[in-house]
Amino acid sequence: MRAALVFIILVKFSSLSGQDYSLLQESNQILTRFKPDSIGVAWLENWWSSLQATGQIPLVFDDSVYFFYRGTAKTVEWMGDFNGWGYQKDFDNKGRQVPGSNIWYLKCAFPKDARLDYKILINGSTWILDPENKFQQWSGVGGGSPNSELRMPAWREDPATIERVGVPKGTMKRDLLIVSTSLGYQVTYSVYVPYYNNNLGKLPTIYVTDGFEYLHPQLGNMTTVLDNLIFDKKIKPVIAVFVDNREPVNRANNRRMNELAMNAKYLDFFVQELIPLIESQYPAISSPQKRAIMGTSMGGLTATYFAFTRPDVFGMVGIQSPAFYTRPQIYALCSNPADPKMKISMTSGLINDTSEDSRKMKEVLEASSCEYHYREVNEGHSWGNWRRLIDDVLIDLFPIEN
Repeated sequence: MRAALVFIILVKFSSLSGQDYSLLQESNQILTRFKPDSIGVAWLENWWSSLQATGQIPLVFDDSVYFFYRGTAKTVEWMGDFNGWGYQKDFDNKGRQVPGSNIWYLKCAFPKDARLDYKILINGSTWILDPENKFQQWSGVGGGSPNSELRMPAWREDPATIERVGVPKGTMKRDLLIVSTSLGYQVTYSVYVPYYNNNLGKLPTIYVTDGFEYLHPQLGNMTTVLDNLIFDKKIKPVIAVFVDNREPVNRANNRRMNELAMNAKYLDFFVQELIPLIESQYPAISSPQKRAIMGTSMGGLTATYFAFTRPDVFGMVGIQSPAFYTRPQIYALCSNPADPKMKISMTSGLINDTSEDSRKMKEVLEASSCEYHYREVNEGHSWGNWRRLIDDVLIDLFPIEN
């Protein structure tokens, strides 16, 4: 009777959590008791087939995860957000080999709602995607390569990022060129105008650095987020200007590390050239209280720099995982109260992201009497993190007023 009761409890827990407890138990047994005899080999093959058939590699349960790799290797390591892609040396990322087999594993524990990018490193030199994991997150400057994606049990995709049938789409003008006198070269930008703009007169505007990546469907997918939020009446209709940091004639040359490093010439380009052009060609309100700047990482640093250098131009700021550590003078710049009062929304990941610097800035901004919103998630420095929080930033900056 007691055994039956235990079985019922386990089955019920498994069904409620959506996870296979029996596979977890069997995995623990395989990793501790496997013997390379005929019985053991058959057992191992059946177990591996079960993991593949149910799509449970990595095997996730509660706050624990088993990473697996099968193949001939001298060493196998897992590299990702969880160990700063190798920079966090105290994280044990080295795989262990099941004796007498070609299966390697690593057991870790993460928050139940975490989502993390990773790759497998074979023999210290060959980086590969997890061949058994269907989930991927595109990343990298320019958005040119995918990582494998670990999704812990409580993590959920944000519905705002998913394109829906029946939601009207805004119009896009892509890859427009402007010759900048301030910068001495051409800059590419794209403009999103919401579906409802014709009936609403002039609209607020958000300028977005790293515009190509915020636009990319596998990275920021921001136009889908805008369409959904406007249709659901969660934000006001807003014009979005996506500024591409890549050189127009050589897209492999990304100028972001120079342009987004508190660059006064880049600020002049926005204030003196881009904004006047946009407001002469689109129904944009010419008011700092209706104009936002947004960016991630170095772009988050730049958004902060733009707003606190020229609060007469930008009255709203969206800051995602800001790279404040590259220019610590940003804290002093932000220590003076903004006049008029500035509206700020900042986000950060908690796993080898920028939460420490973001919390420091949070204290500075609270003392500056800004209208301030701050969020942290159990993710790393990744577009998977930033994409899911774009809707929160937009709702903070452009709410529907009752």
